[in-house]
Amino acid sequence: MVRVLGLVISIGIADSLNPTTIGPALYLAAGDKARGSVIEFTLSVFAVYFLGGALIAIGPGELLRSLVPHLPRTVLYAVEVAAGAALLISAGLLWRNRERLCARGLPAANPKRSSSVLLGATISAVELPTAFPYFAAIAAILASNLGALRQLFLLFVFNLCFVLPLIGIAVVVTFAGPRSERLLSSGRRFLERRWPHTLAVLLAIVGVIAVLLGATGFAARGHNRFGRFFRHIRHFFHLHP
Repeated sequence: MVRVLGLVISIGIADSLNPTTIGPALYLAAGDKARGSVIEFTLSVFAVYFLGGALIAIGPGELLRSLVPHLPRTVLYAVEVAAGAALLISAGLLWRNRERLCARGLPAANPKRSSSVLLGATISAVELPTAFPYFAAIAAILASNLGALRQLFLLFVFNLCFVLPLIGIAVVVTFAGPRSERLLSSGRRFLERRWPHTLAVLLAIVGVIAVLLGATGFAARGHNRFGRFFRHIRHFFHLHP
């Protein structure tokens, strides 16, 4: 549970630097009823991502548990290595296209759309099928062979980490007062210049951690098997001098 929780938190924090959600949130923070709009947008993004992940995890997850009630630990280790490799590939693609992605700028909210809830739901629903870090986290959760409640808890934690920047924007709007516009403008300028670079580095770090987790799991399991083998040998010669 602890190793999967750590991996889920790491992927969630890395994936939280998402311009598709942060850009519209910054736009809403500069408009009328900024605090309410950002909070509604944040809750909508969280709800759609969480429910989408829950449908994936509970559906295939329950089917997987019914077919293979006791998955070997090696499956989890293999999924960790595969998830880490996928994150490293994503990081490489981001880094390769960083200049082109920066040139696009951050997406903004549609001024004709009055509902920030609808905006958040629409963005999340469109982005969910291509949310590869989220799928990596879901795969690790499924491979852990935990119960449905623990899986839902892990999904909740991931999505809480995913919306942390949006929560931060809401906090700034609420408590920074007149300084909020300056702070958020600085954040937007930084993201416009550096979000692909920063996200690529974060995904690469988490990818390396995931690969190391899986590799050390395989290594520890192999060591234990060798240890049991030699103990059997010693026991055999002790009984048969």
